[in-house]
Amino acid sequence: MFCAESNTHIIMRQYIFKAVLIYACISPWLTVGGEVNSAIGLITALQQAPCRIEGTNAQPLSAQQVRLDRKWSGSRCQSVLVNVSQEPLRLGNIILFDLARHGLKPETPIYGEGFQKLAQTGGTLAHPEAIGHYPDAKHYRIPEPDGWPTVYGLMTLHLGADQQVLLGFSSCKKFIGRISFTPESLRISVDPEGLELSPGEAWPLEEFIALAGEDRNVLLDQLAAAIGRNHPPLPLPALTNRLGWCTWYGVGGAGNQQIVSNTAAQFSRILPELRFIQIDEGYSPALGDWLEPFATFGDMPATLASIRAQGFLPGMWLAPFIAQPDSKVLAEHPDYFVQNASGQPLDSSRIGFGGWSNGPWRVLDGTNPETQKHLEDVFRTMREQWGVTYFKLDANYWGAIHGGKHFDPKATRVEAYRRGMAAILCGAGPGTVILACNAPLWPSLGLVNAMRTSNDVDRSRNSFFSTARENFNRGWQNGKLWVNDPDCVLLAGKSGNHAEMATNLWRLHATAIHAVGGLVLTGDRIENLQAPQIATLHKLIPPIGKSARFENSRFETGITDLGDCQYLYAFNWSQTNADRTFQLPGRSHLTDYWTDEDLGVHEGSYVVKDLPGESARLVLAQPVHSIR
Repeated sequence: MFCAESNTHIIMRQYIFKAVLIYACISPWLTVGGEVNSAIGLITALQQAPCRIEGTNAQPLSAQQVRLDRKWSGSRCQSVLVNVSQEPLRLGNIILFDLARHGLKPETPIYGEGFQKLAQTGGTLAHPEAIGHYPDAKHYRIPEPDGWPTVYGLMTLHLGADQQVLLGFSSCKKFIGRISFTPESLRISVDPEGLELSPGEAWPLEEFIALAGEDRNVLLDQLAAAIGRNHPPLPLPALTNRLGWCTWYGVGGAGNQQIVSNTAAQFSRILPELRFIQIDEGYSPALGDWLEPFATFGDMPATLASIRAQGFLPGMWLAPFIAQPDSKVLAEHPDYFVQNASGQPLDSSRIGFGGWSNGPWRVLDGTNPETQKHLEDVFRTMREQWGVTYFKLDANYWGAIHGGKHFDPKATRVEAYRRGMAAILCGAGPGTVILACNAPLWPSLGLVNAMRTSNDVDRSRNSFFSTARENFNRGWQNGKLWVNDPDCVLLAGKSGNHAEMATNLWRLHATAIHAVGGLVLTGDRIENLQAPQIATLHKLIPPIGKSARFENSRFETGITDLGDCQYLYAFNWSQTNADRTFQLPGRSHLTDYWTDEDLGVHEGSYVVKDLPGESARLVLAQPVHSIR
């Protein structure tokens, strides 16, 4: 197999080689004892690494069979795979860069994204750690190449001395981009899923990007800009800047017409800033039968009409890519679904997680034109006949499930998902909010207005802590790829030990929601909210639209700079008191955002002293000359 390089690449390599020589002269620690100690050194080694194309038997294909053309333009690499033989080839792995010895220290800190939003990876090269409870390989059983730890779409590495490296994919149109690693090696690949490449056929692959610098936040901004060129984000309707109520954490699957209508009436009196009310899981007779009447809930069109009569906009939860085994849609249209080897609808539990309720689920096939029409009809009915302008799409991962047979035998799982989402967008029409939940992250680029960026929250210390970390790791996406959804803000009600939540915990949670700067939904029942919690909700409206930037991955101090003011976030995740220090941009008047306590005028450094354990403080800093 042959890896072709363009003239541009050759010239760039010569330039980089000269730059590295100069850098080596002024920085004798470029490599020490075989270890790479610079970001430039790692990227140079990666660019010079060989490629390898494997068949479905994991054996390398020869240069007489396939050619990979890699073309670099600055930090971005575009690759094209060509079958140069006279025979069709089935491909098992496309390794763009195979760096057998990366030379990095085993304790190099890393961060990597998951294929689906419930997976993130932290830790180090030698000891990667799952962030969250649902890793891709363990929970969803997504195969990892050669059994190596694998992240998807994005990986950052902290080489020390303010040296950061970002490796990522700035497109996801056909293939999912993967970064696999060991303490010694690094592989960049895309997954061809065993598909056939015909003689003479060429596959444009996903754009890869390699960046180095001192500030990780700047590198993430550059990746977001590159993604935006390949996947322009959907317009953000004004609805995403307002507060909504989600039924799930207040009434769960027990919601009905009377509860929803009564709650809407109460919110109209107590919290008129509320913009929409979203009905969550539990209203349909079966998962997949979204338009069928459900006697337990009541008259859905009438319920939605009552929401509008109270001055709110209705929103709906549905899981468009799945159906439970006894659903009407599965019984009447088995051809709509991804098939198993016997030509029957695939049982998703055979290859991965089968679903959290009423499973094991079957998976709708986004490559089937009839399935696309079905999806379009469901959403058009909800939009035009029910008046729904906000859709929360759950279980989207199943739309990009690995394994199974699609109607279009040449389509990847990424294409199946993206075609299905295109049909949904067509039916939903312009101006609606499309929130993806439990979704494949990179395959959703350019297809949703909002993205859930953490696991589901619950009223507990552990949940508040873990979801905050998950959301903060993805803060760079907010307002650039989509609006981040940190899940509902929960300020009232019983915690896991059946006691009322302590003020320090729910205020920490509210501070984390504010720091995300994205979508804000309350999940509490209106009758459980007291004056302090209602005042907090008022202060969360509207969301500031920008995520905090944190000093490091401990997420102890963060700042959101809006130009005419700054928000300072101090978190103490430990159980003992601690100080948190901020550098002010100038002479500033400080106010505790939640309590309105006047903290005086300060300049230089400001210390939040003796911040109690397991608590947070949000400080508003206004330049003295701009105080109104």
